Parts: sequence; structure tokens; C-alpha cells
Amino acid sequence: MIRNATAAPTSGELVLLDSAAVAERAGADGEFAAAAHRILAELVAAGAALGWLEPPSAQEVAGLVDQVLARSRAGDGALRAAYVDGQLAGFGYWLRHRRPTHRPHADLEKLAVSAAAQGRGIGRALTAALIADARAAGIEVLTLDARGDNADALHLYFSLGFTEYGRLPDYVAVGERRYDKVFAMLDLRHA
Repeated sequence: MIRNATAAPTSGELVLLDSAAVAERAGADGEFAAAAHRILAELVAAGAALGWLEPPSAQEVAGLVDQVLARSRAGDGALRAAYVDGQLAGFGYWLRHRRPTHRPHADLEKLAVSAAAQGRGIGRALTAALIADARAAGIEVLTLDARGDNADALHLYFSLGFTEYGRLPDYVAVGERRYDKVFAMLDLRHA
């Protein structure tokens, strides 16, 4: 069962928090940023395509969380967090484009689900919630990019209505390996 946080969760229940609820946790003792750092460090160390070659530092993730929360408070972003049994299982966020001509558009910047929680629908729930947040914020087109070998993520995005609009062959360099960069979009004006 998936629900937004209101009542006490039951065992194994997935609870989604919005930006405001995450801000309460982030401001209290830094618990959210520390948990997000653990997830990102674990995934990146295992080779996940999240934009880092080496796991980010705790300070880098804390700064990122602060930036996303500030943009969310200003109406220029949204952050969602998924908790199972009181533990952060995943999170994702989008940020509105800053250029005046692109203000109605946003990028789904990051989606990360802990290795232990993958395969339980958490990524789908987070992405669906972020899409709903984008609609509510008046976003017209939500875009994202993903590494071409990230088949599970691309399948998830396409199953939620995103369509590929471009690809840069062999654009992402990880050591000697090269991967395509895939661009996808969800047009919320017609969805």
C-alpha cells in the first residue's frame, strides 16, 4: 500500500513525503540528507548511472538537498521521499528551468531507490508523485535524461508516458566505456 504521510504507517507500508514534509525532517537533524547520502553513495559505488563517477560526499549531498528544498519552497521544484518501516528507501526531484523562456518546463533531475528496496514499485510511486507535483505547479513539459544502458529506468519512464526525443551516441564516458545519453519528455499539456 502507498500513501502520503498522515497517520502512523503499518509494517512494510510505503509512505511518500512531499517537499514540505521532507523539509521538516531535513531541518530537524539532517537525517534526510544523511540517509540520501547513504543511498547515493551505495548506488554510485555499485556503478549506478546517477551522474557521479565516485560516490558524492556527505557535504555535497547536504548542499544538494538544501538547494532542492529552497527551489521547492519558491515553487521551482519538488522533492519526494519514500519511506518503508521508517527508513528512507528512495527519493527524487524535479527543478524548473531558470531561463525566462523555459519557465513552464522542468527537468526530472534525480531518482534514486536503495538497492535493498528496488523492485517494489518505489521508483514508479516516486515518479508518478513527481509528475503530479509538476502538473500542479503548472509545468508544461517535464524532461529527463538517462544513460542508455539504464534499461530499467528507461522502461519505467516510458511506461509512465515519457517519449524519447533525442539521443547522443557514446556521450557518457565511464573510464574506457561509452554510453548513449537518452533524452525523454512528458508533455503535460496533452497528457
